[in-house]
Amino acid sequence: MLAYLVRRLLYALPILIGVNLITFALFFVVNTPDDMARMQLGVKRVTPEAIARWKSERGYDKPLFINQSAAGSAMLTDTIFFAKSARMFAGDFGRAEDGRDIAREIASRMGPSLAIALPTFLLGLLVTISLALLLTFFRASYLDFWGVVLCVAMMSISGLFYIIGGQYLVSKIWKLVPISGYGGGLDAWKFLILPVAIGVVSGIGSSTRWYRTIFLEEVSRDYVRTARAKGLSEVTVLFRHVLRNALIPILTGVVVVIPLLFMGSLLTESFFGIPGLGSYTIDAINAQDFAVVRAMVFIGSVLYIVGLILTDLSYTFVDPRIRFN
Repeated sequence: MLAYLVRRLLYALPILIGVNLITFALFFVVNTPDDMARMQLGVKRVTPEAIARWKSERGYDKPLFINQSAAGSAMLTDTIFFAKSARMFAGDFGRAEDGRDIAREIASRMGPSLAIALPTFLLGLLVTISLALLLTFFRASYLDFWGVVLCVAMMSISGLFYIIGGQYLVSKIWKLVPISGYGGGLDAWKFLILPVAIGVVSGIGSSTRWYRTIFLEEVSRDYVRTARAKGLSEVTVLFRHVLRNALIPILTGVVVVIPLLFMGSLLTESFFGIPGLGSYTIDAINAQDFAVVRAMVFIGSVLYIVGLILTDLSYTFVDPRIRFN
């Protein structure tokens, strides 16, 4: 197991380097520092002196990859690539265009993102798996048919509809919870309950259909017929055998959600005014703060790779036949 983990971590390093290089090329080759200066200065006619001053203040006046005027290791370290991209491997994300430390901002905003994403993830998993098992139990019945129709209808509706509709109905009409904002401590629940509920409801359609398909595939297998032949009830077969054997494809689908637990929901946090990482990314895009966007892309890549490794390791717990060498 340890050898497998080390091997996967070594495989992940070239992937992260590749993502870093592609991100760097998009931000500094396609979009040069001069272009960034013109966008940040926000005026139609920018003097070359103003551009040079802006680049010098933010360290964009250095060569991209190799500094020919430097000696020794400074030829590689005294470059834009090392200062803005390579240092992210050590957790040094630099500063945003407004001067604030990006790592400190990420640490302070991770709590609100987790406060929304973690309950949404756990409740959504519980609700959708339960509904999928219910539809599987009543498969080929009217309940199953209309349940699938409802799931297709729900997954066809944009997530913005759930957010705006939920804010209008629950906050503006019923006035049960604040329409937006965030508060710390025990008062945070009234700001989180609506975003969490909307997140769960908006994911019911697609997730329930996905899990229902997995369960129906397992129901037709030989071990299920053997379990029924032994006299086990349908409920016991579904919860003790079908659900357990369907955990591997479920875990595979869950891995794509793991980065969102830390990165936050872009739309939900923006519409509800939650000071999390999702709204932080949206604000950085609107402000054309490329330092923050680069850092968020890199963190997302790291979290996705970590999620893949954790998913592979979790296979050994749900299926003893799987062993990694």
